[in-house]
Amino acid sequence: MKRIHLLLLIVLSLFFVQCSSSGGKTGKKASPYSEQTELIFPAGKEDDNNVKGITVAFPGIRGPIQITGGDKEHFLASYYGINSWSGSQRYVTVLQTDIKHKLPDENDPATLGLVDLTTNEFIPLTRTRAWNFQEGCMAHWLGTSPDSLIIYNDYRDGKFLSVVMNVHTGEEVKTFPHPVSAVTDDGTKAVSINFARLRITRQDYGYGGEGQDPRRDVKLPADDGLFLMDLETGETELIVSIEQVKKMIPPVPENGIEYFCHTRFSKGGTKIFWLARAIPQRNTVSFTVNSDGSDIRRCFPDGWDGSHFDWLNDDELMVTANYRAKQYAHVLFTVGEQNYKRLGNGLLDFDGHGTFSPDGRWMTTDTYPSNGMREQKIYLMDMETGAVYPMGRFHHPEEYRNDWRCDLHCRWSPGGDMIGFNSTHNGNRQIYIFKLSD
Repeated sequence: MKRIHLLLLIVLSLFFVQCSSSGGKTGKKASPYSEQTELIFPAGKEDDNNVKGITVAFPGIRGPIQITGGDKEHFLASYYGINSWSGSQRYVTVLQTDIKHKLPDENDPATLGLVDLTTNEFIPLTRTRAWNFQEGCMAHWLGTSPDSLIIYNDYRDGKFLSVVMNVHTGEEVKTFPHPVSAVTDDGTKAVSINFARLRITRQDYGYGGEGQDPRRDVKLPADDGLFLMDLETGETELIVSIEQVKKMIPPVPENGIEYFCHTRFSKGGTKIFWLARAIPQRNTVSFTVNSDGSDIRRCFPDGWDGSHFDWLNDDELMVTANYRAKQYAHVLFTVGEQNYKRLGNGLLDFDGHGTFSPDGRWMTTDTYPSNGMREQKIYLMDMETGAVYPMGRFHHPEEYRNDWRCDLHCRWSPGGDMIGFNSTHNGNRQIYIFKLSD
């Protein structure tokens, strides 16, 4: 085990794992794990933003390991932070498509399948017409049967819906007349939102085909918003309408409309996070609500906005937000309190896709392509100290842009020993994993 005596501030430049644009390999051999790394912070003045005299041992890291390939595009079949692994961690949900440089619509089906991590074989399951490059088809493994059942969105007979499938038999166990946006960890509840309204407000997150009524001419509809779905009975209830938050958001102009997006259940399923946004200015307010529709709360004061998010547990939430209305950062807080903590000791002051390991010990996050070099980066942060370790950097080709860009969108395996992500650094869209060891 090597000891590195240096300030955290220069870790990024001295310990960067480089990935070439041709092979995507690290500077180490592909098979062994990198040595476990200790970061030691010299003793000094204590303050709110720095940890002094502490040693942090990061896990050994193997990878990135490419698990898909060929001429077709492959990417993880859901939004970042959503588990893509079966309970056994043998299978990963993946979308496969020939579409590269256009916004897909209802006439562009993608193949939903599994990658068997023992062979890296792609196993096709079905096709879906409700998908996009940012969130896939929102495929989730269901906690009620985490090795066999998934739920995903589709477009059929002019309607958006969700389907529960047994991945081993191909049987469609249930079909619900609403698409899913988030699912509880135990697989019993889901949130549904209006993906047709998203198509006209944030098109790269919506679906083509108007499989729902987008309510184009209604600024603040009273019959649209967050719907809670019971995945056992199919019962669906509107728990927060868009009109309901009218007094909690900036005024919507006459030519604008408000919409909801980016939903996530807390770890215990008792709360829901979401964003309320409006066009044309894209005003953003971050909200939480109890899953029964009670206790709607704004997360932040005016000017903090909000972008990406993950729950650390059932009460603590991380949102990338405009901290103190001055600087975008990864901000951790307890719902209902103003105990805002800026994570990463200043090194994570950007809008990344932060997501927590299952045990809450680590957070991984990523960056958008840098100017000039067009590099996307992945970082691993120790939650106890805020120490940050750079896991890799990946070239993002210019032709992947706008609505068909490829964000890295990291997510953890259920065992916390793998991190999966999408990347185009080898010339097309493929899936990679890091393996972590103690």
